[in-house]
Amino acid sequence: MRATALNHVSIPATDVERSCRFYQDVFAMERLAAPNFGFAVAWLRLGDLELHLYHVDEQPGRTYQHLGFEVDDFEACYIRLKELELFEEAPRFRNLYELPGGEVQMYFRDPDDNLLEVDWPDVSTLDRSVFGDDLKLLADVFPQSEENLRASLFLRARESARA
Repeated sequence: MRATALNHVSIPATDVERSCRFYQDVFAMERLAAPNFGFAVAWLRLGDLELHLYHVDEQPGRTYQHLGFEVDDFEACYIRLKELELFEEAPRFRNLYELPGGEVQMYFRDPDDNLLEVDWPDVSTLDRSVFGDDLKLLADVFPQSEENLRASLFLRARESARA
């Protein structure tokens, strides 16, 4: 037996409706019907997957556990997150990083302090001037081994390169 796909990710929210509005407003996620579990939940469409929000009375302690997702306009997403002042303030996750394979990632926190990552497959398709000094080469910040240089954040790109 092996796992074949990721179906959904669940994250905690002290105010499920507020968090649901955030994901709908900022990322145009569609709210889906959800069963009654005896506590507040919201299910949202995220491409072919789902993001589930579930009520907690108190947000768990801050961690760097996160989920990463893709958007259709990375530059617009960056601008919107900057306007909302949602970027992670911890030094390791404050910047946007260009990875060795040319992918780009940025980190931010939602209204309930969950760490999220937005990924983009190809830095060459972006206007670097939009990001200013926020976009850094990961290799300039952390040394990369030969194995690190072969890494790819996007499985589809890695698998098509092998073919």
